[in-house]
Amino acid sequence: MAPGAMRTALTSLSDAQPVPYWLDDPGRPGALPALTGDEHCDLLVIGGGYSGLWTALLAKERDPGRDVVLIEGHEVGWAASGRNGGFCAASLTHGFSNGLARWPGELRRLEELGERNLDAIEATVARYGIDCAFERTGEIDVATESYQLDDLRALYEEATGLGFTGLELLDRDAVRAEVDSPTFLGGLWDRRGVAMLHPAKLVWGLKQACLDLGVRLYENTRGLELARVRRRAGPAGAGPAGTGATGARRTGARRTGAGIAVRTPYGRVFARRVALGTNVFPSLVRRVRPYTVPVYDYALMTEPLTDGQLSAIGWKNRQGLGDSANQFHYFRITPDHRILWGGYDAVYPYGGRLSAELDHRPETYLKLATHFFDCFPQLAGLRFSHAWGGAIDTCSRFSAFFGTAYDGQVAYAAGYTGLGVGATRFGGEVMLDLLAGERTERTELEMVRSKPLPFPPEPAAWAGIGLTKWSLARADARGGRRNAWLRTMDRLGLGFDS
Repeated sequence: MAPGAMRTALTSLSDAQPVPYWLDDPGRPGALPALTGDEHCDLLVIGGGYSGLWTALLAKERDPGRDVVLIEGHEVGWAASGRNGGFCAASLTHGFSNGLARWPGELRRLEELGERNLDAIEATVARYGIDCAFERTGEIDVATESYQLDDLRALYEEATGLGFTGLELLDRDAVRAEVDSPTFLGGLWDRRGVAMLHPAKLVWGLKQACLDLGVRLYENTRGLELARVRRRAGPAGAGPAGTGATGARRTGARRTGAGIAVRTPYGRVFARRVALGTNVFPSLVRRVRPYTVPVYDYALMTEPLTDGQLSAIGWKNRQGLGDSANQFHYFRITPDHRILWGGYDAVYPYGGRLSAELDHRPETYLKLATHFFDCFPQLAGLRFSHAWGGAIDTCSRFSAFFGTAYDGQVAYAAGYTGLGVGATRFGGEVMLDLLAGERTERTELEMVRSKPLPFPPEPAAWAGIGLTKWSLARADARGGRRNAWLRTMDRLGLGFDS
């Protein structure tokens, strides 16, 4: 790296605050009280990110009389749901290519369900007045190498040949007319399949919508253990003093029968059904744990661009962007004219360790800053205001998987691999279908009925993931050519991604 480029990158990071930009907001709501004592409900949702919030909201929309409790181990949205790039995609399969490779016979149905899911998110945002800067601007996959341009062209031809519409292939001049970077050689624009939004404000809006519908929500309340119980419960919804999170007294008939007890630091929740939306965190159903590994992803946010800087890059249509390398960047512009720039490094900690210490990685921030000014040299002198990271739940097929435990009384969804902003709503629908024992268009999908291959135990996981990352970087440097290890992984349907 040239000394001048290094100085530019280093200077750009000098004022960056080590906190997620989205959560650094004076409008961030305060935490609700933790659960103390015992609580009772029809449905317990564990996890206060998108997965849990969508499940709780949908449960009340389906049946307003259903008694729903949600517990969150920290504050709602503090983890991946408040740290991501704000790309809300229709795809349920981590992109068209992944879906075609894994479920070719039902891809058309999966694409239709994904479009309906994104439409439903847009309608929910409007119905509950959630101010999350929702903009359905689409996303452009850009090519920065000639082989990537060939791959995008082949994908476009394959998708249009199968009757899929809404894609536009852009040549060099067309893509640079949208967003101007000297590194862009072309692009594929999905005009309607992705929306941009403020991820934390979506979380906070879903939280308020749940509370308004009567969900009792407890924060700083971690679910520690699941157990089946034969119980004679107290008044439905009653806490230790007959009050819920809002302080409203609950009354109801005593219930009997088999249920699930979930232990928390200061109490217990007795529920007829449980939905697990814990994603990257170790599942309370232990047999599910080998299916996911945590991957740490990192992002930078710039200070607001001046009018002159905006003019230099264009970006008037405000699409999300991602480059087409194996080690890829994702980037977007915010309503206040900042640029989020993230991705590239996908860091797997040995043993799947989760730690706040891993939320920051200065060497990755420096790498990202250098890449940013390679992409946008006309923005030299711009500084970054925030730098942060967080863990993503990755599975070997890159898209969510589903299942039940405890004779159908517990449902789970996990493995979204970075595309959970939109797909978690679909996952909530699936979990509710499974808990109801219903055969629906969702539960009949092969995608829902099948599981990914689990990751091996350590040290095999560490070695395999390390070799895969090295091979992907080598493929990027060799015109996309995949070595024997990657070809074997492809044949087995295995992968590693953020």
